[in-house]
Amino acid sequence: MTASTHSADISALVSEKRAAPFDRSRPLPEPLRPDARLSVLDATKYFGDRTGGIRTYLLEKARYVATHPELRHTLVVPGSRDSVAEIDGVRCYRLRNFNIPTQRPYRFLLNAALIERVLDRERPDLIEIGSPLMVPWVIRRANRRHQIPMLWFFHSNVPQVVSRIGPRVGRGLMVRVARAHTRRVASFCRATIATSEAAARDLEGYGVGPVIRSSLGVDLEQFSPLLRERAQEVRSRAGLPAGPLAIYTGRLAVEKQLDVLLDAWAHVERRTGTRLVVVGDGAARKKLQHHPYAPRVTWRPFQPDRGAVAELLAAADVFVTPSAAETFGLAALEALASGVPVLSAATGAVAELVEASGAGRTFASGDSSDLANQAVWLLSQDLPALGKRGRAFAERHHSWHGVFDRLFAAYRQVVAAA
Repeated sequence: MTASTHSADISALVSEKRAAPFDRSRPLPEPLRPDARLSVLDATKYFGDRTGGIRTYLLEKARYVATHPELRHTLVVPGSRDSVAEIDGVRCYRLRNFNIPTQRPYRFLLNAALIERVLDRERPDLIEIGSPLMVPWVIRRANRRHQIPMLWFFHSNVPQVVSRIGPRVGRGLMVRVARAHTRRVASFCRATIATSEAAARDLEGYGVGPVIRSSLGVDLEQFSPLLRERAQEVRSRAGLPAGPLAIYTGRLAVEKQLDVLLDAWAHVERRTGTRLVVVGDGAARKKLQHHPYAPRVTWRPFQPDRGAVAELLAAADVFVTPSAAETFGLAALEALASGVPVLSAATGAVAELVEASGAGRTFASGDSSDLANQAVWLLSQDLPALGKRGRAFAERHHSWHGVFDRLFAAYRQVVAAA
C-alpha cells in the first residue's frame, strides 16, 4: 500500500462518528493478524476527536503498524459510546465513559472488567499506558490475571505541573505526593518511556527507573516549508492578520502558561508589529479571553484537520510555546519541520529541540519580560535561515518511521526479558 492509501485508511480510527457500535453482551471480534510476531496494546484517556499530541502519536503508530504485517496494534480509549474501528493490523476500541469536568475534551477510562475482556481476546505481548493518574490503576487491575508486561509512557510530568500551578498553600506537599505517585506507577511497569533528556532527568530525580529514551516524530511530508509558498492565501482564508505573525497551537490549559505569553505580547507587538494567533481549545480558554491583551489576539478553535494545522504553522513567522513542563513538544517539532523558528521556555523538553536544532530562542521560564525581550530579538534575525536549520534538524532526527523502528526494537527487548 502507498503512504497516501494509509493516510486515507487511518480516517477509520480518527473520528468516533465513523466507528461501528458494539454490544458488550456479545463476544468481541477475533484478533487481527493472528500470526503477528509482536502485538502491542495502548491504553490512554488522551484520545478523542478534539485532542492533540498523544492522539497524533498513536495514529502515527497505527500507520506504522499498518505497513508492517508482522505487527498488531490495539487501542483502548474512552468515547461517548462503545464502538470499534479498524484498519490493517490495528483495532481501536472506544469504551463509553463520562467527560472529565475539569479536563474537557478528555473522558474517564474506568472499565477494568471490559478492558480485561479486551486483553482476553487480543492477547497483546505488551501494554503501553499513556495516562498518568487513574488509568494506570485501571489497567493494572484489568491485567491482574494476565500479567502482561506493561510500559508507562511519560506523556505528562505531573510533579512539574503541580509545582507550577498548584495552590501556594500546601504546594510542596502536593509535589511530594505527585512524585510518590509517579514512583508507584513506574514500580509496576517494566520501564518508563521518556521522550526527552529533560523528562528522563526528572524521572531519575523522582527515583524512577529503568527509563527508555524514545523521541517523537513528525510527518515530514505534511509539515513542510513548501506550504509557506501559500502563506498569504492561507492567511486570507483563515482571517489571520497581515504582517509578522507568531502562532501557538495546542491545548488551552493552565499548565501551558499562556497567561505569560499574553502578558508579554503587547510589548512585542509595540516593538515589532508582530501579531499573535492562538489555535486550540481547553478549560482555560474563557479566562484567557478576558486577559487585557486578548482583544488583540486572533483566536482560532481546535483544528482537527492535520493538513490545516500544517498550513497555519507554515503561514506564521515564529512559533511560541511558553509551557515549562512539556515532556516533548510535538507542536514545536511540527513548526521546525515547517521551516518556522521556535521561541520556548528554557525549562523542559522544547528547549532541547530549540538548542539541538539551533532554530530558535529560549526565555526564562515564567518570565513575561524575558519572553518579550527574546521574542523581539528572535524576530530581528534571519528567520528563513533559522527555518532551514529547523527543517534540516527534523529531517535528520525525527521521521516517524525512524522513531518507531527504534521504539519497536525497545518493545521487543522488553518482551524478550519478560
